[in-house]
Amino acid sequence: METGKGLASGPKKSPFTPKAVIYQRFGTKACYKVEEVQEVVKDGCPGLVIPQKGPCLYRCSLELPEFSVVSEAFRRKKDAEQSAAEKAIQKLGIQPKEDNLSVEQAWDELAGRLSYLFSIEFLSAIHPLSGHFRAALVREAHLNGFIPVAAIASFDAKINSLCKYISSEMESNHLLVLSLIIEAAKKLADTLLFSEEKLSLKRLTPHPPEIIQSLLKNEPNVPESISISAVRIPSSAEKTVESVTLNTSSGNYYLDVIAKELGVKDASKVLISRTIGKASSETRLYFCAPESIIVGPSSELSMKQASSFKGYVNTIATYLSGQEICGDAILASVGYTWKSTDLFYEDLSLRAYYRILANKIPSGIYKLSREAILAAELPTAFTTRSNWRGSYPRDILCTFCRQHRLSEPVFSSDSFEPLPDLPGCKRLRDTASGGNDTNEGGLAAAAVKQEECTLVYRCTVQIYSKCQDLILLCSPKESYKKQIDAIQNAALKVISWLDRFLDKVDMPVEEITSSAKGFDILIYPQHFVKEFTLCQFFPKYQWDNATPAGSFLCPGYSNVQNNTLEGELSFGMTQSSGSLMCVTYKIYLATERECIKEHLEGSEEFEFEIGSGAVSPVLEAVVSQMSINQSACFTMELPPKEIALAVARDSANVLSLLYSGTCLMKCEVTLLRVTVPLEDRMEQALFSPPLSKQRVEYALQHIGESCAASLVDFGCGSGSLLESLLAYQTSLEKIAGVDISQRALARAAKILHSKLNGNIEAEQPTNRIKSALLYDGSILTCDSRLCGYDIATCLEVIEHMEEHDACLFGDIVLSSFCPQILIVSTPNYEYNVILQNSTPQYQEEDPDEKSQQQSCKFRNHDHKFEWTRQQFGQWASELASRHNYGVEFSGVGGEPNKEPGFASQIAVFRRKDNSPVKADFTEHYDVIWEWSSSNNSRS
Repeated sequence: METGKGLASGPKKSPFTPKAVIYQRFGTKACYKVEEVQEVVKDGCPGLVIPQKGPCLYRCSLELPEFSVVSEAFRRKKDAEQSAAEKAIQKLGIQPKEDNLSVEQAWDELAGRLSYLFSIEFLSAIHPLSGHFRAALVREAHLNGFIPVAAIASFDAKINSLCKYISSEMESNHLLVLSLIIEAAKKLADTLLFSEEKLSLKRLTPHPPEIIQSLLKNEPNVPESISISAVRIPSSAEKTVESVTLNTSSGNYYLDVIAKELGVKDASKVLISRTIGKASSETRLYFCAPESIIVGPSSELSMKQASSFKGYVNTIATYLSGQEICGDAILASVGYTWKSTDLFYEDLSLRAYYRILANKIPSGIYKLSREAILAAELPTAFTTRSNWRGSYPRDILCTFCRQHRLSEPVFSSDSFEPLPDLPGCKRLRDTASGGNDTNEGGLAAAAVKQEECTLVYRCTVQIYSKCQDLILLCSPKESYKKQIDAIQNAALKVISWLDRFLDKVDMPVEEITSSAKGFDILIYPQHFVKEFTLCQFFPKYQWDNATPAGSFLCPGYSNVQNNTLEGELSFGMTQSSGSLMCVTYKIYLATERECIKEHLEGSEEFEFEIGSGAVSPVLEAVVSQMSINQSACFTMELPPKEIALAVARDSANVLSLLYSGTCLMKCEVTLLRVTVPLEDRMEQALFSPPLSKQRVEYALQHIGESCAASLVDFGCGSGSLLESLLAYQTSLEKIAGVDISQRALARAAKILHSKLNGNIEAEQPTNRIKSALLYDGSILTCDSRLCGYDIATCLEVIEHMEEHDACLFGDIVLSSFCPQILIVSTPNYEYNVILQNSTPQYQEEDPDEKSQQQSCKFRNHDHKFEWTRQQFGQWASELASRHNYGVEFSGVGGEPNKEPGFASQIAVFRRKDNSPVKADFTEHYDVIWEWSSSNNSRS
């Protein structure tokens, strides 16, 4: 549900549609006939003799014993049927019932519904419950004709709807509906027999023999014996989930078979859960009823304490069903449906059971949508629709809410003009229109067009309980140029936090609230805890990662082996973030000598975006360093048994290998193709060497000339600049990098560690580096450990921030970190006309990217702004003036005295004051990796 302003409450839906009212009155005697009618278009094309057809419409005639009616024409068949039923109701003079029934009316309706269910008319109807009535006719003598009250409660939706009017506690107390049905049955004591011992109902007057014979003759040819695979979920944690077989036949009531498997006498001792998984499925949990149930006068079921159940609380079954279940439970997909009188059934394997569990958490929903439980991960960022694979964040959140019986999430998006800049940037837009005479070829017009007021979007997400209690509100601070991006990113924030919450569901309320704030989420503790209480029973199988949780440096990568190209996976071949990789892969279990292999998962074409966290860190680390058509084989961390079973086709073989203690999980991968980001495509099409390499070479030249001993790279990413430094002779002895992406830092650590160790072992070292550090943190926050470095770099980073944050970054660096030299580069917006006109077209480009290209938009989807030369010059000059620095301007890609200047503009700030820097602030960054030449090790 999406709105412009928020949630609006509407009238409650009437419990009965016009068709339902007619059915209650006439049953199968009401006959609907729908015919297609073609509307002729008048004056569609003047002068054309041939009749022109209009849209396809439907008209319904409803034939009742006393009269018939015809509806108007509608575009949908069901609308025509409802219209015909409504006309019949008006003709019959039936007064429509109020939307909200009183308790007394609901009791009367409930008794009337029970009376209809036990009628001869219902016996022949196609209904999920009528099959139980027919099956009851062939039960053993003392059970013949008895229908378990649990079956009536579980398979008739109208019964449940009426019970909700009588008691609002029905949702939380699944035994209450049984009590209400029994109380209603007492009002029909002259027609129905209630057996307290059997917890079942039966007609006092048996059905006529000829009716029974007629029904048996019309029964479909059911096999003599039916074997149905199901899953037993034990209540004891010491026992394992196992497959079981239910053997039934045409002469057996399948609920009696399940009762036998549970170890109780008959179906009357079996309770039935709601549907598990999709609402349209017949997958349910079957479990034992309390040993003693007493129907009290207050219409409530009182029972003995939990000890009267057969076993302890079944935590997994309780979590799956959303209602307390004690003792062992059987998960089976069997029952009668609306489509046929046949008994529907399908085998349910251990694989299906564990996939049902995976579908309860956001990362599991995403993995299943990609059919890649072992390889895929829930991405950490929504970049572009063209690069996203699998279910979108919004769809994942909607599925999650349905799985946890919450209301559909409400997305409220607002558009607004961007906020004015902070002091120090406030005049950038004001001066953008000046200097038109210095630009040629329409470049000034393009630059001015950028500065026109354009709307941006921000989206909030609200999640309500079924009772319409607000439990969660997400209000992201980020704004986006497209409404769909705002919605998807807001949804991604919510599901990312929910994933973390479910991984540590037992955290205190204060910790829940605190962790949610980091995702711009406000929790309403009272309602939230109530809705997610059962999540404490969720099994911890590490669905969110196939490698050890919290391991950012990918220890499994040390096991990488390239069977055909050993030694050729060079660290210098790293693909850039945003590149779309397409691979073929297969993951399998194998013994150490690979005598036995068991396939787990694979894909002929599997795409993912580098840097978005969409795949296992180990897989990304390997693929990001491969060349097209190159293959690799590497070992992955063995997953928990339950995750392996979720992908296994043969659970027995997989369990045998896992229990052997000698098997490994291996992945074979081949890189098929790479689609680089639009920005890289533009630069590669026009510049040789690529613009990114030219920026690094420019920085290296200034670093070499500076005689600096220490350097920090703000927004170091995967460490391309730091890596390049190691191949040059410089005076640097200490280098550091800062970034907020732990995955990028992990790749940088791998590359630097390998090259620094290789440098020490070389006879003639290429550099004098003694220490290297990588920090996880925001460059908008100060950290005293990086204060006073000789030189600082920030290449193509500030445009990824909001404009006012870029201004804040400049002030923080020059006033607090105080490097002797600061080198900043950012795209020149005026050059985009040339870049985008030279870009080759790709068939699978996002239409939004194409439209941006045509209107000369930003170079990258993640750029929050791009400055003209005048804007960049003003920002840098004012910044230098405020903090006693000098500034020089240059760039790479293009010529300084030829329009439109450099493709990438650069400012070099030099500190005028050489007094010592005072570091009086705390340490905010986390050390991700540290290297020292003295011990040649990582901390």
